[in-house]
Amino acid sequence: MGRPVAYRDVVAKKTSTKTPVGAAAASTDGLNPRRPCECGSGRRWKNCHGSADAGADMIVSRPFEGMTAETELIALREFVPSATAPLTPLGTAVDGEPPSITLATVLPGAAAALTRSDGSVLLGLQTQVHSGDLSRDLGGSLQWALAAEPSSILQVAPRDGVNPKLAELIVDGPLEVTVHDDFGWWLESPAEEGSEVALSLEQANAAIMPTARIGELAGAYWVDAGEKAHLRWVRPEDEPVVMAALARLAAAGELDLGEGTRYVGSFRAHGRLVPVWDLDREAHPSEWAQPATDFARRYEAAVADDTPLSSAERRARDGILGRQFTLR
Repeated sequence: MGRPVAYRDVVAKKTSTKTPVGAAAASTDGLNPRRPCECGSGRRWKNCHGSADAGADMIVSRPFEGMTAETELIALREFVPSATAPLTPLGTAVDGEPPSITLATVLPGAAAALTRSDGSVLLGLQTQVHSGDLSRDLGGSLQWALAAEPSSILQVAPRDGVNPKLAELIVDGPLEVTVHDDFGWWLESPAEEGSEVALSLEQANAAIMPTARIGELAGAYWVDAGEKAHLRWVRPEDEPVVMAALARLAAAGELDLGEGTRYVGSFRAHGRLVPVWDLDREAHPSEWAQPATDFARRYEAAVADDTPLSSAERRARDGILGRQFTLR
């Protein structure tokens, strides 16, 4: 499965900065520097938190821990291409009106944040991480944007001082996510046909994989990856709990979502597990809301079952553990 957020590389500006010779040639902990980075970015460790200035010893594996919208934030960060959600800042502005803040999957040029001409703020989730704590990178970017002049842009998260965590700046609660078919929401006014902006927008739109939320299920998204459609579902439970529940369902023959579906494995992202199913591409995304809801009931019952796994369930768990992969 190709990493569906490759479009953020399409819209990101290339840099000529070179890594010092030998800076990431080897990992000081004796592990393979080409391994997937523990932060969940999908990049290799040597190109992410193993780079010369990334501070690999400061990696926070669950940057959104404790937040109500943890699973949604992970989905928007990792595999939802174009989506937005309003955020409510803590406190009150001087004039009594809180600033308008929109959380976005990715911004033009993979920018960390920008302000519109009316002073409203867009905060990008899919940006380069620097501090080892994605939540502090986001908090620093939001703090910058709240103090910035209108029509300003921040390409990378600020690195001076200790940034606040995102959770320290916004009201905690569920996200009201809107999934978009394109990146037209980037623009305050229509782009002139044939302009550089219009061409960049067209290029970004062409890289989008069709994506839709599945009903009202938090962290659950339908993704059309080309040859197949998938359900990717970020789970809030700890990994051993998820694995035990999936094993119980597998042993009972209840792990799929109905005819033409198949559980294919899972990947880790920001400290949570994301199970994945193959789906029938011919079915509309809305057709999976009921099967997924029915599965959720079975899954919750399996999570609540605290009896020891049977021998069949342990074998099923071993098989499921062997089907983990890295999303790139």
